[in-house]
Amino acid sequence: MPNWSIYLTPGAPERELGLFCLGAGEQDHPPDAPPERALGCHALVWIKEGRGQLLHGPDRRLHEVKAPAMLWLYPGVLHGYRPTTRWRQAWALFSGPATAALTTLGHLNPSEPVRRYADARPVDRAFTRLLRVCTTHDAVQTVAALYELLAAAAPPRADDVAGRLSELACTPMSIQDYATELGLTVKELREAVRRTTGSTPQELVLTTRLNTAKVLLAEEDLPVAVVARQVGYDDPAYFTRLFTARVGLSPGGFRRSGSVSGLISSFRRRQDRLSDV
Repeated sequence: MPNWSIYLTPGAPERELGLFCLGAGEQDHPPDAPPERALGCHALVWIKEGRGQLLHGPDRRLHEVKAPAMLWLYPGVLHGYRPTTRWRQAWALFSGPATAALTTLGHLNPSEPVRRYADARPVDRAFTRLLRVCTTHDAVQTVAALYELLAAAAPPRADDVAGRLSELACTPMSIQDYATELGLTVKELREAVRRTTGSTPQELVLTTRLNTAKVLLAEEDLPVAVVARQVGYDDPAYFTRLFTARVGLSPGGFRRSGSVSGLISSFRRRQDRLSDV
Protein backbone atom coordinates (compact mmCIF):
# COMPACT_ATOMS: atom_id res chain seq x y z
CA MET A 1 0.00 0.00 0.00
CA PRO A 2 1.60 3.33 -1.02
CA ASN A 3 1.69 6.02 1.62
CA TRP A 4 -0.34 9.11 0.71
CA SER A 5 -1.99 12.03 2.44
CA ILE A 6 -4.14 15.07 1.79
CA TYR A 7 -4.59 18.10 4.03
CA LEU A 8 -7.62 20.37 3.76
CA THR A 9 -8.22 23.97 4.81
CA PRO A 10 -11.99 24.48 5.12
CA GLY A 11 -13.33 27.93 4.40
CA ALA A 12 -16.10 29.73 6.25
CA PRO A 13 -18.98 27.94 4.42
CA GLU A 14 -17.47 24.51 5.13
CA ARG A 15 -16.99 25.38 8.79
CA GLU A 16 -20.65 26.34 9.07
CA LEU A 17 -21.54 22.71 8.25
CA GLY A 18 -20.58 21.92 11.84
CA LEU A 19 -18.13 19.13 11.05
CA PHE A 20 -15.25 19.23 8.60
CA CYS A 21 -12.31 17.09 7.53
CA LEU A 22 -8.82 18.51 7.96
CA GLY A 23 -6.86 15.68 6.38
CA ALA A 24 -6.74 12.00 5.55
CA GLY A 25 -4.42 9.35 4.19
CA GLU A 26 -3.00 5.85 4.40
CA GLN A 27 0.38 4.61 5.55
CA ASP A 28 2.43 1.66 6.73
CA HIS A 29 3.79 2.23 10.21
CA PRO A 30 7.00 0.35 11.11
CA PRO A 31 7.27 -1.50 14.44
CA ASP A 32 8.93 1.31 16.39
CA ALA A 33 7.73 3.92 18.86
CA PRO A 34 7.46 7.44 17.39
CA PRO A 35 7.49 10.49 19.70
CA GLU A 36 4.44 11.02 21.87
CA ARG A 37 2.30 14.03 21.00
CA ALA A 38 -1.10 15.69 21.37
CA LEU A 39 -3.16 16.77 18.38
CA GLY A 40 -5.02 20.03 17.92
CA CYS A 41 -8.09 18.24 16.54
CA HIS A 42 -9.88 14.90 16.59
CA ALA A 43 -8.49 11.93 14.65
CA LEU A 44 -9.58 8.44 13.66
CA VAL A 45 -6.88 5.88 12.91
CA TRP A 46 -8.12 2.65 11.34
CA ILE A 47 -5.65 -0.18 12.00
CA LYS A 48 -6.21 -2.65 9.16
CA GLU A 49 -3.29 -4.93 9.96
CA GLY A 50 -0.94 -5.28 12.91
CA ARG A 51 -0.92 -5.25 16.68
CA GLY A 52 0.64 -3.38 19.55
CA GLN A 53 -0.46 -0.78 22.07
CA LEU A 54 -1.72 2.80 22.22
CA LEU A 55 -0.43 5.08 24.97
CA HIS A 56 -3.26 7.48 25.77
CA GLY A 57 -4.06 10.21 28.27
CA PRO A 58 -2.20 12.05 31.02
CA ASP A 59 -1.85 8.82 32.99
CA ARG A 60 -0.03 7.32 29.96
CA ARG A 61 -2.20 4.22 30.09
CA LEU A 62 -1.44 1.51 27.53
CA HIS A 63 -4.39 0.06 25.56
CA GLU A 64 -4.06 -3.15 23.58
CA VAL A 65 -4.40 -2.80 19.81
CA LYS A 66 -5.14 -5.72 17.50
CA ALA A 67 -6.41 -5.21 13.97
CA PRO A 68 -9.04 -4.50 12.92
CA ALA A 69 -9.35 -1.68 15.44
CA MET A 70 -10.13 2.02 15.51
CA LEU A 71 -7.97 4.44 17.48
CA TRP A 72 -9.87 7.53 18.66
CA LEU A 73 -7.54 10.48 19.32
CA TYR A 74 -8.65 13.72 20.94
CA PRO A 75 -7.44 17.32 20.87
CA GLY A 76 -4.99 18.13 23.61
CA VAL A 77 -4.81 14.50 24.81
CA LEU A 78 -1.38 12.88 24.82
CA HIS A 79 -0.99 9.73 22.73
CA GLY A 80 1.77 7.51 21.41
CA TYR A 81 1.91 4.44 19.17
CA ARG A 82 3.58 1.27 20.43
CA PRO A 83 3.36 -1.16 17.47
CA THR A 84 4.89 -4.59 17.97
CA THR A 85 4.37 -5.46 14.27
CA ARG A 86 4.04 -3.30 11.18
CA TRP A 87 0.76 -1.36 11.18
CA ARG A 88 -1.21 -0.81 8.03
CA GLN A 89 -3.44 2.13 8.79
CA ALA A 90 -5.76 4.77 7.40
CA TRP A 91 -6.32 8.06 9.19
CA ALA A 92 -8.56 11.10 9.16
CA LEU A 93 -8.38 14.43 11.01
CA PHE A 94 -11.57 16.34 11.75
CA SER A 95 -13.00 19.13 13.87
CA GLY A 96 -16.00 21.42 14.21
CA PRO A 97 -18.63 22.45 16.76
CA ALA A 98 -20.59 19.24 16.09
CA THR A 99 -17.91 17.31 18.00
CA ALA A 100 -19.41 18.63 21.25
CA ALA A 101 -22.79 17.06 20.44
CA LEU A 102 -21.10 13.85 19.28
CA THR A 103 -19.34 13.68 22.64
CA THR A 104 -22.62 14.18 24.50
CA LEU A 105 -24.22 11.40 22.44
CA GLY A 106 -21.36 9.02 23.24
CA HIS A 107 -19.87 8.77 19.74
CA LEU A 108 -16.71 10.49 20.94
CA ASN A 109 -15.61 9.05 24.27
CA PRO A 110 -12.07 9.83 25.49
CA SER A 111 -12.31 7.01 28.04
CA GLU A 112 -12.50 4.49 25.18
CA PRO A 113 -9.63 5.31 22.77
CA VAL A 114 -9.51 1.84 21.16
CA ARG A 115 -12.51 0.00 19.74
CA ARG A 116 -12.63 -3.38 18.07
CA TYR A 117 -15.48 -4.77 15.97
CA ALA A 118 -16.98 -8.22 15.58
CA ASP A 119 -17.77 -7.31 11.97
CA ALA A 120 -15.32 -4.69 10.71
CA ARG A 121 -16.66 -4.54 7.14
CA PRO A 122 -19.09 -1.61 7.63
CA VAL A 123 -16.36 0.46 9.28
CA ASP A 124 -13.83 -0.41 6.57
CA ARG A 125 -16.31 0.49 3.80
CA ALA A 126 -17.14 3.80 5.48
CA PHE A 127 -13.46 4.70 5.91
CA THR A 128 -12.73 3.76 2.29
CA ARG A 129 -15.53 6.07 1.13
CA LEU A 130 -14.22 8.95 3.24
CA LEU A 131 -10.73 8.52 1.79
CA ARG A 132 -12.19 8.57 -1.71
CA VAL A 133 -14.48 11.59 -1.40
CA CYS A 134 -12.10 13.81 0.58
CA THR A 135 -9.87 14.00 -2.50
CA THR A 136 -12.75 15.43 -4.57
CA HIS A 137 -12.90 18.66 -2.52
CA ASP A 138 -16.68 18.27 -2.26
CA ALA A 139 -17.35 19.59 1.25
CA VAL A 140 -20.88 18.22 1.60
CA GLN A 141 -19.96 14.73 0.38
CA THR A 142 -16.93 14.72 2.69
CA VAL A 143 -19.01 15.72 5.72
CA ALA A 144 -21.61 13.07 4.83
CA ALA A 145 -18.87 10.43 4.57
CA LEU A 146 -17.40 11.55 7.89
CA TYR A 147 -20.77 11.23 9.63
CA GLU A 148 -21.26 7.82 8.00
CA LEU A 149 -17.90 6.70 9.38
CA LEU A 150 -18.63 7.99 12.87
CA ALA A 151 -21.99 6.21 12.85
CA ALA A 152 -20.49 2.94 11.59
CA ALA A 153 -17.70 3.08 14.16
CA ALA A 154 -19.91 4.08 17.09
CA PRO A 155 -19.90 1.82 20.16
CA PRO A 156 -22.56 -0.89 20.05
CA ARG A 157 -25.64 -0.19 22.11
CA ALA A 158 -25.98 -2.67 24.93
CA ASP A 159 -29.69 -2.01 25.23
CA ASP A 160 -32.46 0.14 23.83
CA VAL A 161 -33.82 1.84 26.92
CA ALA A 162 -34.64 5.01 24.97
CA GLY A 163 -36.57 3.02 22.38
CA ARG A 164 -38.51 1.12 25.02
CA LEU A 165 -39.29 4.36 26.87
CA SER A 166 -40.58 5.96 23.67
CA GLU A 167 -42.95 3.01 23.23
CA LEU A 168 -44.43 3.77 26.67
CA ALA A 169 -44.36 7.55 26.34
CA CYS A 170 -48.02 8.05 25.39
CA THR A 171 -49.16 6.16 28.49
CA PRO A 172 -49.51 8.73 31.30
CA MET A 173 -47.05 7.77 34.03
CA SER A 174 -44.50 9.39 36.29
CA ILE A 175 -40.80 9.00 35.59
CA GLN A 176 -40.66 6.67 38.59
CA ASP A 177 -43.39 4.52 37.05
CA TYR A 178 -41.61 4.46 33.67
CA ALA A 179 -38.41 3.33 35.39
CA THR A 180 -40.24 0.63 37.31
CA GLU A 181 -41.93 -0.60 34.12
CA LEU A 182 -38.50 -0.88 32.48
CA GLY A 183 -36.97 -2.63 35.49
CA LEU A 184 -34.64 0.27 36.29
CA THR A 185 -34.09 2.82 38.99
CA VAL A 186 -34.75 6.44 38.07
CA LYS A 187 -31.00 7.09 38.09
CA GLU A 188 -30.36 4.17 35.74
CA LEU A 189 -33.12 5.37 33.43
CA ARG A 190 -31.69 8.88 33.32
CA GLU A 191 -28.18 7.64 32.60
CA ALA A 192 -29.32 5.23 29.87
CA VAL A 193 -31.39 7.88 28.08
CA ARG A 194 -28.60 10.44 28.35
CA ARG A 195 -26.06 8.03 26.83
CA THR A 196 -28.32 7.38 23.85
CA THR A 197 -29.98 10.73 23.20
CA GLY A 198 -28.03 13.29 25.20
CA SER A 199 -31.34 14.28 26.78
CA THR A 200 -33.52 13.43 29.79
CA PRO A 201 -36.37 10.91 30.12
CA GLN A 202 -38.82 13.81 30.53
CA GLU A 203 -37.65 15.41 27.29
CA LEU A 204 -37.78 12.10 25.43
CA VAL A 205 -41.35 11.45 26.63
CA LEU A 206 -42.43 14.96 25.65
CA THR A 207 -40.79 14.80 22.22
CA THR A 208 -42.30 11.39 21.52
CA ARG A 209 -45.78 12.59 22.50
CA LEU A 210 -45.53 15.68 20.30
CA ASN A 211 -44.21 13.69 17.34
CA THR A 212 -47.05 11.20 17.73
CA ALA A 213 -49.55 14.07 17.95
CA LYS A 214 -48.19 15.50 14.70
CA VAL A 215 -48.81 12.17 12.95
CA LEU A 216 -52.37 11.98 14.26
CA LEU A 217 -53.08 15.60 13.29
CA ALA A 218 -51.61 15.13 9.82
CA GLU A 219 -53.10 11.75 8.99
CA GLU A 220 -56.31 11.42 11.03
CA ASP A 221 -59.39 13.62 11.17
CA LEU A 222 -59.59 13.46 14.96
CA PRO A 223 -60.67 16.28 17.29
CA VAL A 224 -57.80 17.89 19.14
CA ALA A 225 -59.20 16.61 22.46
CA VAL A 226 -59.02 13.02 21.18
CA VAL A 227 -55.45 13.55 19.92
CA ALA A 228 -54.51 14.94 23.32
CA ARG A 229 -55.88 11.87 25.13
CA GLN A 230 -54.17 9.46 22.73
CA VAL A 231 -50.75 10.99 23.46
CA GLY A 232 -51.21 11.08 27.23
CA TYR A 233 -52.93 14.38 28.10
CA ASP A 234 -56.39 14.44 29.68
CA ASP A 235 -56.57 18.24 29.51
CA PRO A 236 -56.84 19.34 25.85
CA ALA A 237 -56.27 22.99 26.78
CA TYR A 238 -52.97 22.12 28.44
CA PHE A 239 -52.01 19.97 25.45
CA THR A 240 -52.81 22.85 23.08
CA ARG A 241 -50.66 25.30 25.09
CA LEU A 242 -47.79 22.82 25.26
CA PHE A 243 -47.99 21.91 21.57
CA THR A 244 -48.13 25.57 20.54
CA ALA A 245 -45.16 26.52 22.74
CA ARG A 246 -42.95 23.71 21.45
CA VAL A 247 -44.02 23.49 17.79
CA GLY A 248 -44.75 27.16 17.12
CA LEU A 249 -48.21 26.36 15.76
CA SER A 250 -51.43 25.38 17.46
CA PRO A 251 -52.63 21.81 16.80
CA GLY A 252 -55.25 23.20 14.42
CA GLY A 253 -52.68 25.43 12.75
CA PHE A 254 -50.33 22.50 12.28
CA ARG A 255 -53.13 20.45 10.75
CA ARG A 256 -53.91 23.26 8.30
CA SER A 257 -50.40 24.28 7.26
CA GLY A 258 -47.78 22.23 9.06
CA SER A 259 -48.27 18.94 7.24
CA VAL A 260 -48.27 17.75 3.66
CA SER A 261 -51.80 16.40 3.91
CA GLY A 262 -52.97 19.71 5.37
CA LEU A 263 -51.45 21.63 2.49
CA ILE A 264 -52.99 19.28 -0.07
CA SER A 265 -56.42 19.53 1.56
CA SER A 266 -56.22 23.34 1.59
CA PHE A 267 -55.20 23.36 -2.08
CA ARG A 268 -58.10 21.08 -2.99
CA ARG A 269 -60.58 23.29 -1.11
CA ARG A 270 -59.34 26.34 -3.02
CA GLN A 271 -59.65 24.44 -6.30
CA ASP A 272 -63.21 23.42 -5.40
CA ARG A 273 -64.15 27.02 -4.66
CA LEU A 274 -62.69 28.19 -7.97
CA SER A 275 -64.60 25.51 -9.87
CA ASP A 276 -67.86 26.74 -8.31
CA VAL A 277 -67.37 30.27 -9.64
